[in-house]
Amino acid sequence: MNNTRVYKMAFAGVYPHYVQKVEKKGRSKEELHQVIQWLTGYDEATLQKVLDERTDFETFFAQAPLMNPNANKITGVICGHRIEDIEDPLMQKIRYLDKLVDELAKGKAIEKILRK
Repeated sequence: MNNTRVYKMAFAGVYPHYVQKVEKKGRSKEELHQVIQWLTGYDEATLQKVLDERTDFETFFAQAPLMNPNANKITGVICGHRIEDIEDPLMQKIRYLDKLVDELAKGKAIEKILRK
């Protein structure tokens, strides 16, 4: 499967959808940032820079300060695919983020989302 189109999408183009999804379910943008920071290591300033520069997903994950070593504990199905079975490392990271956003929107406790 050719995922080039997804990889070249600007993170800033998808980010408002993440915010809308979690806020619609009563969660906050701050909680979303906490989840993104847990996964990628971006702090508020670097995350804002990524958004301002319209960094694509490929660069977003390539330049992530510190991918969480517990990210491989994120399992389940997203968009009809088992996350743990995705062979492409970049697509797997994108799906990790999607899954975390879904869990946040579904009301799962932050401690469980962050695999504590």
